Amino acid sequence: MTDDPGDDGPEYDVDFRDHPDAYEIGRGEEGVFKVEPYKSELLPLWSYADEESAEDAAEAIYERYEEYREDDDFPGMDMARKYLQMGYTRAMRYAKYPGGTKYDDDGTEREPEQWADEEKRRAALVFESYWERVREDETYREAKERHRE
Repeated sequence: MTDDPGDDGPEYDVDFRDHPDAYEIGRGEEGVFKVEPYKSELLPLWSYADEESAEDAAEAIYERYEEYREDDDFPGMDMARKYLQMGYTRAMRYAKYPGGTKYDDDGTEREPEQWADEEKRRAALVFESYWERVREDETYREAKERHRE
């Protein structure tokens, strides 16, 4: 693992499918761009440009989630959940802030608008519905508990 935040390479030198015990759940969307092989499998599916692309992306990511669940692959399940969550949070940022810019040049947080981009809001709501399905899935919750133990 490298500690240099400027390093564009992988954060981990481990295949988490081969070594699921090395996977740490982390907070929120942590690891979405670093945890392999899931990043390479899920990132190409992820898009929130508009409601239609969000629907296609969320459905494809959820299908991967179901495959990971079928294979009892908790790291994959959790990473799919993170990509759905990230679809929601990124699209909602654009929905609330023109151009997705949350902070001014001086670092001051801008006031959110209701709704700066209605299309991004619809995209966010698509992701939210799939993200909720994962969070409420009893198989996911049980696998998460087992993984924490």
